[in-house]
Amino acid sequence: MLLYFFITCFSFVLLLKPLPLKPLPPWTSEMRLLSFWFLKDLLLFSYLGSLRSTLLKVFHIDRIPLKMTIKNMSLSSSARAEKSSLDGEAGGMSVLDLPELALECILERLPPAGLCSMAGVCTSLRERCVSDHLWEKHMKQKWGRVIGPAAYREWQWHLASRKDLGSCKQGKPKGFTRLLSMFWPSSWSTPKADPINNSKQRSSLPVNSIMSWYLALETGKFWFPAQVFNRENGHVGFMLSCYDANLSYDPGTDTFQVRYPPHGRRAIATESGVPWERLRAPPFDTSPHDLHISDCLNDLRPGDHIEIQWRRNKEFPYGWWYGVVGHLESCDGNENYCRCHNSDTVVLEFHQYTPGSRWRSTAINRKEHREEGDEADGFYGGIRKLYNNEEISRWKRLWPTEVLE
Repeated sequence: MLLYFFITCFSFVLLLKPLPLKPLPPWTSEMRLLSFWFLKDLLLFSYLGSLRSTLLKVFHIDRIPLKMTIKNMSLSSSARAEKSSLDGEAGGMSVLDLPELALECILERLPPAGLCSMAGVCTSLRERCVSDHLWEKHMKQKWGRVIGPAAYREWQWHLASRKDLGSCKQGKPKGFTRLLSMFWPSSWSTPKADPINNSKQRSSLPVNSIMSWYLALETGKFWFPAQVFNRENGHVGFMLSCYDANLSYDPGTDTFQVRYPPHGRRAIATESGVPWERLRAPPFDTSPHDLHISDCLNDLRPGDHIEIQWRRNKEFPYGWWYGVVGHLESCDGNENYCRCHNSDTVVLEFHQYTPGSRWRSTAINRKEHREEGDEADGFYGGIRKLYNNEEISRWKRLWPTEVLE
């Protein structure tokens, strides 16, 4: 800058006082005028430049995002090609410029991984991507088959027992923060500098949102209650049964780890690699140690599919066992003459066992049924009638390859 100033001043003085030896050409008068205006503009530009620098230092104007200052300026085609469609420094069309309905339709069609990535772009998209209405569909599609009221209660207790879930202290991440870091974009778990206040802020996910619950299930760090068909890798003593257990998802194999509660004096049984086909949400929000109050006894007819509670003794929890309603011994099975549905006695049959087996059938009283049985044959509890063909088909798909004794 000083060099340009010196050259201009020297040429101006030279033209202002020409040597008397030779007359100057006529264009020198025009050059004097141009040099004068150039010097004036140069001095004004230098003054404004120093003034701008002072203002930037005082008011931190240089920390305002560049998008705020050149939003309406046109860019070259190469600059537009390099600009990101979402968080570019210069002006142009971005996702946030779309109509609200169009943007909402795009977010509704994103998979969970896409929503997580989009949520790490900016604050505006983050607020949209963590909305419960976007994650309700994903939760129902993937976890609706195995999640019930008991699992939701367990999640609420998990949140209540960890009051520091949303806080982040120095050192290693703790609690839910570490859990989310396995699935969450790194930009969400690191401090971000505020460009205006020159301070660091931390983005956090609402822990009580459906999104946080989905990610807790997806990472496998949250154990939840559900029910497992044919427990303990199809142990012969549990064929065509369904028992309560605690489950943890393994995202690497798309299967589950299972912990069965202790039965009597037995230790906790475990099982790994359990597929989705062997899992379901509990049909009732009751403890496996409580008797289910049957409300279908008056509707039971021969051929109906049922599930009935059964346990070995009073110390064991109930499991649900598949069976069908049979005919009384006095009935020949002819539909035109069958009156079994008018009798107080209901015969329940378990066709997975051979005829003559003590587990083949049992009888209950339609009007006074509670828990029936003894220590030798176990105790039969509440009954639920299966109306859904999908439930019946699931039991049939689990049918043992050989008839049990």
